[in-house]
Amino acid sequence: MKTFRIALYPGDGIGPEVIDEAVRVVDAVEKQSGDFHLEYTRLPWGYEYWRQTGKCAPDDLLTVLRPFDAILLGAVGWPEKIADHLTLAPLVKIRQSFEQYACIRPVKLPAGVKSVLANKGAKEIDFVVLRENSEGEYVDSGSRFHVGQEDEFALQTAIHTRRGVERILRFGFEIARKRRYRLTMVTKSNAQRYAYVLWDEILEQIRGEYPDVESDKQHADAVAMDFVRRPERYDVVVASNLFGDILTDLGGILGGGLGLAPSTNTNPERKYPSMFEPVHGSAPDIAGKGIANPIAAIRSAAMMLDWLGLAAAAQTIESAVGAALSAGAGTPDLGGKLTTAQLADAVIGQLGKSR
Repeated sequence: MKTFRIALYPGDGIGPEVIDEAVRVVDAVEKQSGDFHLEYTRLPWGYEYWRQTGKCAPDDLLTVLRPFDAILLGAVGWPEKIADHLTLAPLVKIRQSFEQYACIRPVKLPAGVKSVLANKGAKEIDFVVLRENSEGEYVDSGSRFHVGQEDEFALQTAIHTRRGVERILRFGFEIARKRRYRLTMVTKSNAQRYAYVLWDEILEQIRGEYPDVESDKQHADAVAMDFVRRPERYDVVVASNLFGDILTDLGGILGGGLGLAPSTNTNPERKYPSMFEPVHGSAPDIAGKGIANPIAAIRSAAMMLDWLGLAAAAQTIESAVGAALSAGAGTPDLGGKLTTAQLADAVIGQLGKSR
């Protein structure tokens, strides 16, 4: 039996609620399968940890996390109580220090879920956004000057390296080879003459190594327009850290809502543990009410299983999620009346049927 060590980082708001249900679904698949076992360690980091210690996570968080096979994250943040940049800081540190440079965010409308777009369904909305996750606009490079004075200004510098751009593009081409052989790179070289001209040039230099993949580039604003106008145009979309972050919120809505949208923070070389998390935030306004949608966390856990080499278990969960949603199961965000736990129950109820 294969055994894997999983760090649970439930976080804040609805994070613990959806992580609990994701674990319950995975445990059900584990019991059904009988050929793997997950050992969990729950980490109490986030707002409550900050309230008690003055820090959102311990200084040695990387040392704590390093031995695990994967990290399953709920959500972080409680804006009314603590600034977002403080609760997000541990995640950025994990992503960058563990070289989780490939943030994979599928955009796929499940069958049975109504699209927000007229005349677009599951066949038209099925692509992957690959977000460069280690540099760009999320590198802490800059400062504020003359604070509180009339001439105050802030300088925030984005860092784009040849190594970083090349490796995310190559990873994107490899994903495209497993899908529909098409890649679109997001740029903004008409306005940002240094950073995105670099992106453009690197695409031109390496695309010839992947002659079987049709590739092009498109400005970020045009991509946002075409996500809405003709999502069927896309297969694999590769974007910088900031553009990828923004576009995948739009992608989440196209895929049925943020409550359904999973993601990974992947270290492709497997030198460090990868981290899996729903795209949605901590939603403190509904925390504790038992109505949060657990599907994004459940699907993120399925992506984790797939990354660990448990493809059959991952597919079992995806099929069960699709069957439950097609049968009309849903929390209030989907127009349903189920609680968080009841929707997880509906997925678990479909596990045996979906094999």
